[in-house]
Amino acid sequence: MFGRKKQQTPETASPVSPESPDEVAPPVDDLDDAARWDAEFDRDEGPFDINEVDLSADEDEIKRLDLDTLVLTPFEGMTLQLQVDREREIVQSILVGDGQSALEVAVFAGPAKSSMAGEIRDEVLQVTQKQGGKAQVVRGPFGAEIRRALPVKDGEGKPAMHLSRTWLVPGPGWVLRGVLLGKATFEPDNDEAQTALTEFFSNVVVRRGTTPAAPGSLLPMRVPQQES
Repeated sequence: MFGRKKQQTPETASPVSPESPDEVAPPVDDLDDAARWDAEFDRDEGPFDINEVDLSADEDEIKRLDLDTLVLTPFEGMTLQLQVDREREIVQSILVGDGQSALEVAVFAGPAKSSMAGEIRDEVLQVTQKQGGKAQVVRGPFGAEIRRALPVKDGEGKPAMHLSRTWLVPGPGWVLRGVLLGKATFEPDNDEAQTALTEFFSNVVVRRGTTPAAPGSLLPMRVPQQES
């Protein structure tokens, strides 16, 4: 896609399922496996840090969306929603859809030379348990993946489950989080249902910047400027 330097959810992507939590997600697997899966994953194919790629190599062929902290590569048929803090005029996260599934993406400050993905994962698992949900940690396309099922009410007030898959990818001074919703969560083994969003996530470029931020704090994006 580019030269590498050396060195509101759509209706079709509704994450609500009428299935019971036991049918949706078994108990959490051995977290030692999660650490191993994270260690075995590398970012040679993305997501990337801004210092690892040369975006100018193909800028005439590919039009990217620059949100300051994140640089995105749109795909055909993609929908995009910006989750905006109106008071501060910053983008907290983005929601990308392909018509059947959706992916929420946010980026957080992290340690410069180590990973806090495991710490964030543990926190997600604890919150899931407190909310009466079920979680499973499996090997995913970006290391360990969290599959969650949280009890909710559907549009008719009936018990249902909110399904999601969470990816956590650490980089130099940042952690990129992707939360997958919709068909790709109902059919996690269906490659066709997740290919577009998996490739989109792989092509994300993080521009961390030099502004100090506590590990775990949100790194805001900026609303892209309209071309004149």
